[in-house]
Amino acid sequence: MALQQPPWQPPPRKLDQPVLKIFNSLTKTKTEFIPSHGSHVKWYNCGPTVYDASHMGHARNYVTQDILRRIMTDYFGYDVHFVMNVTDIDDKIIVRARQNHLFSQFRSSATTLSAELLSQVKEAWRIYVGENVSKGLPDEEKPSQGEEETRWHRIAEFARDGSRKLECLKRDEKFDMHFTAANRTVAALEAARQALSANQIGGDTALRLIDESRDILASALDTKLKDTVTDPSVFRALAVYWERQFFKDMERLRVRYPDTVTRVTEYVPEVVEFVQGIIKNGYGYEFEGSVYFDTGAFDSSDRHDYAKLEPWSKGNKELLAEGEGVLSSASGRRSAADFALWKASKPGEPSWPSPWGPGRPGWHIECSVMASAIFGDNMDIHSGGIDLAFPHHDNEMAQSEAYHECGAWVNYFIHTGHLHIEGLKMSKSLKNFITIDEILQRFTARQLRLAFLSQLWNAKIDFSESMMTGEVKSLENFFTNVRALVSKAQANEDQLYGEHRYNEAERELMKSLYDSKSAFRAALCDSFNTPEALRVTRELVSRVNIYVNSPGRKTNVSVVEQSARWIGDMLRMFGLGEGQTSEIGWGQEEEGAGGVNREETLMPCFRVLSSFRDGIRQLAISKNDNAMKDILKLCDKLRDDDLVSLGVALDDQEDGKALVKFVSPAELLKAREEKRQKLDAQAAKKAAAAEEARQKRFAKMEKGRVPPEEIFRPPNVPDGTYSRWDEHGLPTATGTGEELSKNQQKKARKDWEAQKKLHEEFLVWKRE
Repeated sequence: MALQQPPWQPPPRKLDQPVLKIFNSLTKTKTEFIPSHGSHVKWYNCGPTVYDASHMGHARNYVTQDILRRIMTDYFGYDVHFVMNVTDIDDKIIVRARQNHLFSQFRSSATTLSAELLSQVKEAWRIYVGENVSKGLPDEEKPSQGEEETRWHRIAEFARDGSRKLECLKRDEKFDMHFTAANRTVAALEAARQALSANQIGGDTALRLIDESRDILASALDTKLKDTVTDPSVFRALAVYWERQFFKDMERLRVRYPDTVTRVTEYVPEVVEFVQGIIKNGYGYEFEGSVYFDTGAFDSSDRHDYAKLEPWSKGNKELLAEGEGVLSSASGRRSAADFALWKASKPGEPSWPSPWGPGRPGWHIECSVMASAIFGDNMDIHSGGIDLAFPHHDNEMAQSEAYHECGAWVNYFIHTGHLHIEGLKMSKSLKNFITIDEILQRFTARQLRLAFLSQLWNAKIDFSESMMTGEVKSLENFFTNVRALVSKAQANEDQLYGEHRYNEAERELMKSLYDSKSAFRAALCDSFNTPEALRVTRELVSRVNIYVNSPGRKTNVSVVEQSARWIGDMLRMFGLGEGQTSEIGWGQEEEGAGGVNREETLMPCFRVLSSFRDGIRQLAISKNDNAMKDILKLCDKLRDDDLVSLGVALDDQEDGKALVKFVSPAELLKAREEKRQKLDAQAAKKAAAAEEARQKRFAKMEKGRVPPEEIFRPPNVPDGTYSRWDEHGLPTATGTGEELSKNQQKKARKDWEAQKKLHEEFLVWKRE
């Protein structure tokens, strides 16, 4: 009979693995993520409209999207095709490019300050106040035409009054921006009038007025001369410049470059074809060279639903108008909710040929066309800022589903929360933004990313300096200490044999590591809950520190290293890492390292140097000889002076062997200087106390200079105080010859005895 293996039973599952759930804007709930094509994920992200500098609001959006992308690829292991568009033609770009061009021409033509120039600026200011500043004012405070200058003082009072200004901002969120621009021009006009009166009419004076009135003049010049801008390169140059600056900023923020970048100007033929398809399917119509999407026809179809993301915003005229742009016309639309697929170009606007005449793509159509060109009629994830949900993303889905005649163009819509400053969304149009360049001059990209990680990706963030303080320093110290422990253990490897060093404390720490891994995964499966994931790593850091710092225990460095490496790997996964991935931790934020691991290169040399110092210290301590103090001083000089400039810190340990650390030289020098200042302050305080004591003793000794036999005689007392004395110099009679009373004699005897004691101390002090 042939021998057979016994039956095998699969083990029971004691704990289910959590599945990834994402907060889906299409359901407003956390739903399980199910990619359509296995591990391959199609992801489209709305990119920037490039007409100005990137700001912290962009950082919030794109750094956050980068974090989510890294979690999907580097943690969950999905094969993500990440596509991002660049809007390089748009109403905002057209207006800004025209204004820059016209303002530059106007500025170049100004050679002297004149009454005519002042009149031009004043007229532009008057129009600006009436058309822009007035939007935020209550009806009774709005100046009539021609009253702008006389009513300006009253308007300024409104702007400076906190509660009134708040009401103005509720009427028009751009009120503060408009008032600031107008008020700056008022000051510039007054300065220019004074300069003109003083006959200071040079070109520099004229340019100061023009530059201070830039926003006012640019708007007026565009209104008057926009039709004269016919060179398409004017618009292209602006977009190209700011796109390059955007990607430079993203690189500094360590945001990964998209797998595919699309630009609407490169897809205009596809846009025309896409619009034709929508018309053919019965969801679009043409009017005077423009083509509009018929939201009524689409929404009434049994196969489609309009505004899936925010159906309650369908009739929001303000959002609809903002989505259409400042250059759009409302005429010709069958419904106020209908939006432009193709815009007929007016004079002063770039154009491309189409069956409906010269025109340009609408804003919403670009993403539909470019995403469809890459992914077809369906994608797994579409992402962007929450402000794009309606109408932009709702319109994207509507026109895409109208073209493809499909029920779901996007499976998961994810929207990042806004960054607010002083209660308002940070935006270019409000000019209340902090540029990425400005923030990176004050904080590191790591600090910024860590601040965003500490907040839920879809939550609103109110920006404050405290956001940036973070825990960078404590994590750096943790990794520095662990690397030093590992390096020390490797140097003394022979001493590790003979005992396993895996006891209850080590078992507990390893359990904490695996519990942390499970909790970390659960947090990220819970719709990318990075604040909870950071809390898990922070708690593990605390447990490792407690283990390492527990007295009387031989540290199992391997257990410590495993925990530190996992923590470092997870922080790198979030995009917080620098340098080589093989090193423990998240790397150094230092430029110019050239890929060299400084610790691996230099540690052997400094380990030998440290060992030498250890031997010298032990010798000096064991001999207990005064001569050995000089050796100890040399050791301290090596630690406190020679190695500091090299970025090497030596921490003396209980076992007499120093722990070698690599720390920023600037940080060590700063710490040494602070220590020196503290010691100097202590020494100064001690010296001051000693001097005060010396002065007190000197005064006391000076008082004891007079012998007791002379203290009751002139000049130590006024002439005529006493008339007779005994052999010891004690007075016996007053100046009038009367004998001293018993109380007077008793007091004199007491003073004499005290002076005798002082005088004896004086004589001793003098001899010394």
